[in-house]
Amino acid sequence: MKRIFDFLASFVGLIIFSPLLLFVMFLVWINDFGNPFYTAMRVGKDEKIFKMFKLRSMIVNADKTGVDSTSNNDMRITRIGKFIRKFKMDELSQLINVLLGDMSLVGPRPNVQRETDLYTKSEKKLLLVRPGITDISSIVFSDEGEILSNSKDPDIDYNQLIRPGKGYLGIFYIENQSFLLDIKLIFITLITIFNRNLALKNVSKVLKKYNASESLIKIAERKEKLVPSPPPGSINIVKDRSGKVDG
Repeated sequence: MKRIFDFLASFVGLIIFSPLLLFVMFLVWINDFGNPFYTAMRVGKDEKIFKMFKLRSMIVNADKTGVDSTSNNDMRITRIGKFIRKFKMDELSQLINVLLGDMSLVGPRPNVQRETDLYTKSEKKLLLVRPGITDISSIVFSDEGEILSNSKDPDIDYNQLIRPGKGYLGIFYIENQSFLLDIKLIFITLITIFNRNLALKNVSKVLKKYNASESLIKIAERKEKLVPSPPPGSINIVKDRSGKVDG
């Protein structure tokens, strides 16, 4: 049922939003006359590599810098790219991946292989399902770019501040996934674009309904300052990306 819904919803969504996508594609192209699409290699279900389609929000060849995490003040982001990121237009283009079956509307966000190679055994659960355009962790950490602003090392800060919470929330989703939960998360995702605080309150309500632990609800509420912590399945905080953490 999930795959049928994904296919029909992505097909209809692409038709409805095609005028908007075409207009934004033109704006990206006219900015530097580069390809408006950026195909990012990501790790999908069962660790299969696939090409994820994104509207390009950065300068051409931005990926050559070797930095995977992006802050809001990243110099690689173009003027039109700021608009694309603010309104999640780059994720809208991923309806193509949903239509092709590489992704689902709802599921853990796909990551680059450099990051998944460092996953603990617990985090490997995130690769047992199709990655999604949105999920609980995507809503809770929708301000990822802001969190990483002014970071001297965005990749390390991502691993220390964002990866742990994303991992726990992603695993919780997988263990409790259902069609009804997916519908709820899709609606909350739309709310996030216009009112993030309201979206966080709704996420907390959903977690409580599904009997989530107090610690997980605390992560989702985002009322406290993020501090470095170990990812799921480990007791060690990530210090570098040269090797795996325990677990």
